[in-house]
Amino acid sequence: MEIMDKGMQDTRPVVLVVDDMPDNLLLMGELLKNDYRVKLAPSGEKGLRIANSTPQPQLVLLDIMMPDIDGYEVCTRLKADERTRDIPVIFLTALSREEDETRGFALGAVDYITKPISPPIVLARVATHLLLKAAADFLRDQNAFLEQEVRRRTDEVQAIQDVTIHAMASLAETRDNETGSHIRRTQFYVKALAIELARVPRYAATLSAHAIDVLFKSAPLHDIGKVGIPDAILLKPDRLTPQEFAIMQQHTTLGRDAILHAEQLLGMQVPFLECAKDIAYSHQEKWDGSGYPQGLAGEAIPLAARLMALADVYDALISRRVYKAGLPHAIARGIIVNGSATHFDPQVVEAFIGCEDEFQRIAERFADVG
Repeated sequence: MEIMDKGMQDTRPVVLVVDDMPDNLLLMGELLKNDYRVKLAPSGEKGLRIANSTPQPQLVLLDIMMPDIDGYEVCTRLKADERTRDIPVIFLTALSREEDETRGFALGAVDYITKPISPPIVLARVATHLLLKAAADFLRDQNAFLEQEVRRRTDEVQAIQDVTIHAMASLAETRDNETGSHIRRTQFYVKALAIELARVPRYAATLSAHAIDVLFKSAPLHDIGKVGIPDAILLKPDRLTPQEFAIMQQHTTLGRDAILHAEQLLGMQVPFLECAKDIAYSHQEKWDGSGYPQGLAGEAIPLAARLMALADVYDALISRRVYKAGLPHAIARGIIVNGSATHFDPQVVEAFIGCEDEFQRIAERFADVG
């Protein structure tokens, strides 16, 4: 049942009164009808149905002693339901003991009024709690808007960051027209290796989902230092001389320094740039210490660089160059396996074996054209 004066606008707040006594419903309806749209429920079950109907009440005045389900149970259900939990409940009851009032507040009620009622007090408290609810709803809506806006801005910044990373990486790769989709392949190889290696208990915590995401974002910058290598060396189709190879080796340091400079400009440490520095500087290190630029060995080589080392070599093996044809997966696999404990971390090689089907799918997905 709803009580509404003719000519009143539906924009008035909706107040639900739940009471099993017809006289009480009539009294409250008459008291509230000039200021509110009033809905009346003669039972707890009816009250719950109205609370979930449209338009939803902004406030519930709730009797406690009712024959079907009492007011405490009605309040409990209202607060347990996501659709109604934010509707303020005022108990309106003849129960005047302190423990009854305490129980009502414990269940989530915002107020407790004992009968017989004082009309001015009821009207004042209803008005106050409706104002409080309106303020709470406004803040909740604002918070939801702000959260959505933060997510949108975060996604936007993330997209710009990802595009910038790929643009920087592509700048290095475009100077070597033989590399094709090398960036994308190695990026996904590293992710596949990390996911597989995370199954090993000792790496489970280190290679969390977030850490793998950082690795994935950092991987494209592994050869950024190539921008500093002269074309005569970078594009030379023949074997490099020892002097030329020494210059080529500088791309690891140049890459690390370029990322370090970018980090200094930001004035803060960024996780993916920290990871990118490790990859750029150390992905040419070898497990047995025979790599460059520092001659690191074993686990002294950063894990991100050990993953990239295998990904980079595998891709070089299967890719066509002017001076060689690309090798079939089976042969490249054999070379990788034979390099375990010399060139590559043995556990990374085991991870490669565990996800080699994924490597082949990645190679097919990002195959060079032409």
